[in-house]
Amino acid sequence: MKLIGKALWTSLLLVGIAVVQNGGSESEVLRLHVAEAAAKSAPASDYANHPAKDAISHGLQKGYLWKYPDGKFHPEQTVTQSQFVASLVAIRQVSEKESVPALPADHWAKDIYERAQKAGILANVPVNPNKLLTKEEAALLVFNAWKPFRGEKMKGYTNTGALVTWGWMEPAPKGQAKFREDLPVTRGDAAKILRYLWQDKWQLELGRQYHDEFKRSIQVNQDTITGVVPKANDDFLLSVTFVTKDNGRIVYKNGESFSVKLSETKKFLVFGISNKKDSSNAGTFRYSNLPDMEVINLTQQFSK
Repeated sequence: MKLIGKALWTSLLLVGIAVVQNGGSESEVLRLHVAEAAAKSAPASDYANHPAKDAISHGLQKGYLWKYPDGKFHPEQTVTQSQFVASLVAIRQVSEKESVPALPADHWAKDIYERAQKAGILANVPVNPNKLLTKEEAALLVFNAWKPFRGEKMKGYTNTGALVTWGWMEPAPKGQAKFREDLPVTRGDAAKILRYLWQDKWQLELGRQYHDEFKRSIQVNQDTITGVVPKANDDFLLSVTFVTKDNGRIVYKNGESFSVKLSETKKFLVFGISNKKDSSNAGTFRYSNLPDMEVINLTQQFSK
């Protein structure tokens, strides 16, 4: 995934947050941005031994996390709403904007919030750029941002409970209620959550590419359907499954070609992509009425 044209305004935003929180003026932002950019190559310093080190390094490398002007990440500080929103917008690669009346025209966070508004990230979220986020507030932003990819959260759960159940937010420390919503989200915590989102978006996009390649390979000649299962990288398992008339299964996997008589099947197939590292679903596509090539996208949703 390549971030184009957004690193500048997102890093400026983080520096702007630091300036405002420390009582500085907005005129200092450009000067501090230069210092922040120079500090990007600094050693890991304050997060070198942090449990979120890998997630922080990933976010800095991919361009959806940023250090402070002092060259440090400050992983134990509570993440602010604007910092978390900026990261979500960067991962989603939002470019279009929609008005956010709650912020004046000259507000330092106006640009990022207008992008977030257009993407639906701010649904039911009171705009407060300097607010320190709790788990429930961060989880709401996550589900808003990920609705286009994974649908609604699981019914009957709080946002925190659903995200913990999905595995993208850590439960409360031992001895406390597992789904405790009021705990603060540190910048280190946020880095872990955001890495899950980046990876999920990447694998869903990759899954669609594999499916497009698979679909282009399919040919139907009278009663016979032929095609090729794309050869995936080592992290993914691709499979095509046919169900025979006696409810048996015919399965072809990564890189295999197939030739199947439709009259011997129930005339449907399922093409699936799964991540072998964590068994997450990167795409499921069903052709329900072969030789008709209409496709139903059954990719796993949050609610399932």
